[in-house]
Amino acid sequence: MDTLILYILWFVAGAVLGSFLNVCISRIPRGRSVVSPVSSCPHCRQPVRWFDNVPLLNFIWLRARCRSCGRRLSWRYPLVECLNGAGYLAVAAAFGFGVNALVYASFVSALLVAAVIDFEHLIIPDIIALPGIVVGFFASAFIVPVGWLGSLIGIALGGGSLWLLALISPYLFGKEGLGGGDMKLLAMIGAFLGWQAVIMILFLASFAGAVAGVALMAFHRIERGHYLPFGPFLAGGAVAVLFLRRELLGIYEGLFW
Repeated sequence: MDTLILYILWFVAGAVLGSFLNVCISRIPRGRSVVSPVSSCPHCRQPVRWFDNVPLLNFIWLRARCRSCGRRLSWRYPLVECLNGAGYLAVAAAFGFGVNALVYASFVSALLVAAVIDFEHLIIPDIIALPGIVVGFFASAFIVPVGWLGSLIGIALGGGSLWLLALISPYLFGKEGLGGGDMKLLAMIGAFLGWQAVIMILFLASFAGAVAGVALMAFHRIERGHYLPFGPFLAGGAVAVLFLRRELLGIYEGLFW
């Protein structure tokens, strides 16, 4: 029963922090402070009352509408809260309730913010990736079992591999294929997970991105040459490797060995 309560608390903490992540997603691309002013309706700009600021439940209570103006609110708000809560729950289940879990929970939140911002605005702000590289390196050096050398190589391989791909993509595809934000995000991922994980994540993200691109073109949702944000695929690959590294290695070995 005590363990169940801890799991519930981790989910609740993730959902509550997910509410703050929504503020970050809305304000960081616009260069606004994430601290002040208080949250407000994106339509009428009326401040959100404290009793309407309960994660997940407020969206249900208000039937996805602003209390002041009655206009519909984006489904992104409860989705981010739920995903962050589920991520924290998965971290607790995989890594326990210690300091390692705190590191990986912060990593999951950073990935979520970067993925959603890239999906909505086609950018990955430096304020997420660059501090994440520093935090990931020190966490790997002193807390999680990656080690400073594995983290350092992961940073170099993550950023360097995408930098090289961006350098040659104009000659291969006739246009730029990746942005600097993707390079910094994969460098941050390498800082937290190490260089071996970078290789797996790059393969998973590239495969998933190719499948998604073909599917979207087949259903005429995008045209050939349309830019598809790569950050969400990198973030998804990182989450997959974080929780399923052994299983993915087993699949890889079964396919190629």
